[in-house]
Parts: sequence; structure tokens; C-alpha cells
Amino acid sequence: MTLGTRLFTLLNGELVGTDAAGNRYYTERKKPKGRRARRWVVYNGPAEASCVPAEWHGWLHGREGAAIPSEEIERRSWQTGHQENLTGTSAAYRPPGDVSKAGKRDRATGDYQAWRPE
Repeated sequence: MTLGTRLFTLLNGELVGTDAAGNRYYTERKKPKGRRARRWVVYNGPAEASCVPAEWHGWLHGREGAAIPSEEIERRSWQTGHQENLTGTSAAYRPPGDVSKAGKRDRATGDYQAWRPE
């Protein structure tokens, strides 16, 4: 967290809650006239926007009026935990034929027919 964010949070922030990952969510202490109070997150670790859970995402963007306590959230059996976004890293998924793998891919199997203008 930068010094500016830390100072702004210390002077203006009111802690609303935390999530399972340890991220802390804040809103402005003083309610501004004519607009809604700013809301922000202080990440526990590197700033990775994809680690904000759906219930807090809605709150951050003003779609939820009040934060939902983590204890009240019912997790479904099909829901998975957070997975880091690996796009742009060496661990990112690269399909067969990718340019970074010398562009080698399997030959066409005959199920594709190229379009030809008439």
C-alpha cells in the first residue's frame, strides 16, 4: 500500500469489514453532500482485483447498500475459492499451436473447410 493510500485511509476511512482473504473494506467517515461516500479496499498482499469476493464487489460498486457479514454468506457446493489471475505470466495457459511454443499444432483433421468467396 502506498503512503498516500495509507494516510488517506487513516484520516478519512471507517472500517466496514474484512473478507476471508484478509482484505479490509473502508468507506468515508464524513458523509459527503450530493454524492455517495467513497468506498475502497486495502488488499492483504499484492493488489489483485480478482481476489475481491462477489459480495464485496457489489458493495464496492454501490450495488449493495450495506456490507454483508461473511458469516451470513451461504456458500454453494459448486462455488470455488479464489484462483490467481495468471494472464501475462509464464504460468498462463497456452493452447497447442501458441506462438510462444513455436507455433506448432496438429494438422487439420478434415472437419474444417475454409471459406472461399464466390
